[in-house]
Amino acid sequence: MKTRVPESPIVMRRAPSQNRSRMMVSVILESATRVLAETGWSKFTTNQVASIAGVSIGSLYQYYPNKLALAEAIRQQHLEDILQVLDACNRQKPNVTNELQLTDRVEGLIDGIVAVHLINPNLHRILLEEVPLSERNVHQNFELLYANHYLNFTTQILGEDSPRNKVVSKILASTIEGVMHNAARHGELKSSEIKQELMLLICSYLKN
Repeated sequence: MKTRVPESPIVMRRAPSQNRSRMMVSVILESATRVLAETGWSKFTTNQVASIAGVSIGSLYQYYPNKLALAEAIRQQHLEDILQVLDACNRQKPNVTNELQLTDRVEGLIDGIVAVHLINPNLHRILLEEVPLSERNVHQNFELLYANHYLNFTTQILGEDSPRNKVVSKILASTIEGVMHNAARHGELKSSEIKQELMLLICSYLKN
């Protein structure tokens, strides 16, 4: 069971301001992603990341104070990918009163979320099961945008005047998130059976 970190939020020490420093930070994160996915959290070290990235440990510490800060930066990249999927879904506004179009809309959402989690399944498993959880306000902005995207998605389907919108959007988000994370833990992200059952569940719910 993962533990919650009791300290203050872990953030980047400072944002890179020049192209050279931005490139170095990008290399550090790419290296950190590779190392974390290969070694797991317990063997993940800043020294190894710095060595793989070809930078000094001092240079790494200019931007990330410890290995949890690196893990949070990796997690943030994953969260940003999810927001891009949700944003793309909300830009498509078909007439969802048609059952076929509703099915296509839901399938597009699920396929997008699955694709994000398939980028590096082992890494996502480690982030879920091994990396300690930081305080929730570390990703407060993500959670706000995440909730708004799902609310917009639900509103386009149920209509602007539906009093159910907020509750339905929360249930929809929790359902998809739970199924995706459980599938990732068990290596079942590519399961067509899970996808079809999830689609059936969501479409049946949104049509009622």
